[in-house]
Amino acid sequence: MSGTKSNDTATSFIDFSREVYPFLEFTPFHATYYRVLEAFAEGRIRKLIVSVPPQHGKSVGATTLLPAYMLGLDPDMRIAIASYSGTLASKFNRRVQRIIESREYEALFPETTIKRGTKPLGYIRTSDEVEIIGRKGELISVGREGSLTGNRVDCFILDDLYKDAMEAQSPVVRDNCWDWYTSVVRTRMHNNSRELVVFTRWHEEDLIGQLMRTEPCRVMRSMEDIDAVQRGEWLYLNFEALKASPPTPLDPRAEGEALWPEQQNAELLLAKRRLDPVRFEAMYQGHPASREGLLYGDNFREYDTLPRDIVARASYTDTADVGDDYLCSIAYAIDTDGVIYVTDVVYSRESMEHTERLVASMFMANDTRRAYVESNNGGRGFARALQRQLPAVRVEWFHQSGNKEARILSNSATVLHTIRFPRGWNLRWPELYAHLTTYRRLFRANRHDDAADVLTGIVEKEVTASSSGRWQRAKFL
Repeated sequence: MSGTKSNDTATSFIDFSREVYPFLEFTPFHATYYRVLEAFAEGRIRKLIVSVPPQHGKSVGATTLLPAYMLGLDPDMRIAIASYSGTLASKFNRRVQRIIESREYEALFPETTIKRGTKPLGYIRTSDEVEIIGRKGELISVGREGSLTGNRVDCFILDDLYKDAMEAQSPVVRDNCWDWYTSVVRTRMHNNSRELVVFTRWHEEDLIGQLMRTEPCRVMRSMEDIDAVQRGEWLYLNFEALKASPPTPLDPRAEGEALWPEQQNAELLLAKRRLDPVRFEAMYQGHPASREGLLYGDNFREYDTLPRDIVARASYTDTADVGDDYLCSIAYAIDTDGVIYVTDVVYSRESMEHTERLVASMFMANDTRRAYVESNNGGRGFARALQRQLPAVRVEWFHQSGNKEARILSNSATVLHTIRFPRGWNLRWPELYAHLTTYRRLFRANRHDDAADVLTGIVEKEVTASSSGRWQRAKFL
């Protein structure tokens, strides 16, 4: 430990923040964020990664209020703030200094004081470094690739080490950042040093991505995870701007709810996602994917109107398994050249009772004549229910035993060459669009493969099987 705590206070981090920054807006998200930061300040968490969307109060909590709070709890602590530039890091440092010299702070932490004007002599106070009077504590700020020669650090706070997408997309910048982290940050740490990495994600190989690949990391879903973490293990907490993952005790939002709706509501976030799904998944959802690693990207072809010579109307459905899976049902039409035109989609995590009605309605609206349903994960019962509702549709169920990864990868070129989506499909089915255009070649890196699996199934049925003259065996209802 850096020193013995001297300021005797039971003030929580939230109460402290409200006292020194009375203008703060506290939503349920901020309350959770600040509770986690408080656990870090108390030393209950020693290695913490937090991914937060832009303009959600990330730096106010972690890089402005938190250092002031930690120096209040322990005036002997040596804290270093790092960011992509020395100018920005110095800005954080000055904000912390203004908090420490405020009357509100003095009332809470009277033993943590800094130089005012020229007094007392002998103490340092610049925009890059400030010392606690009469104690060992100090706050240092440094830009990425800056020097910390001779400084032992008890706590590092690394906030946005990349200025923008251009920097994050540069392999040279990413490599330099990693070299600086390993040669400067890590060499200034001791056995009990703490690290907080708080970023908006830009790239899958940014510092967070590198740390999660090279060191043990535990995804944080509840406060109980703090007690379960092993020494040397990171706790990782990601806040999605639009809730897409299953609810957790730390983030109990329902699917589609915005993280801070008063600041950025769901409508605004959806509009941002439509503009650039790949970047949205990285910056706002915390799930980056490099464009060069995408399987499909934005290379899907679009059409304005269906051709006159349609020879078949069919659909392919993969029912949802338990948990985070989507039911994906795609209706399509085929022309005389064998081109496949997507006409409608049901893409949902609702219960089967609900999706049965949606899919049946879609079949009727699109004049579907033939329906393929994978029998895995309850698909057989789903297929029978559809057949009862739509006796004129030939419903076929079959067991999909092929390796999903191999099927999706090997058929990806055929999918892009053969399948067409209606123009504006990103607006009609935004989740489907986002999951397909951000789907990665590295299979285990994908959270959702339902849409890619269905497109693969369509070309297997309509292109691969028909060209070879061998259809997969299907059981007719």
